[in-house]
Amino acid sequence: MKRREFIALVGGAAAWPIAVRAQQSAMPVIGLLTSRAPGDAPHFMAAFRQGLKSTGFVEGQNVSIEYRFGEDRNERLPALAADLVHRQVTVIAAQTTQRRLRHRQRPRPFRLSSK
Repeated sequence: MKRREFIALVGGAAAWPIAVRAQQSAMPVIGLLTSRAPGDAPHFMAAFRQGLKSTGFVEGQNVSIEYRFGEDRNERLPALAADLVHRQVTVIAAQTTQRRLRHRQRPRPFRLSSK
């Protein structure tokens, strides 16, 4: 082994633990996807942050949150979810209301025709 190769090997080995520590200390990112508009449910946002805090996660300190709002338009949700996946967030938390779920499960009305 030549001297230059040896120095490069030793230098790379010395820098490797620093690089590993830098990757491990990256802040996790939660993608929060909701069908609501930003100001619609402040109690939900407060409860979400409180739940995170009770498990040791505080927004801006040791976790980051990417918010995506459907603005009461459920057809926007797939594109918003795809954006979070593209950004490679650590986890996606999704929220919708029971009223919206019931509405989607309700059969659509139809007319019977005698023609």
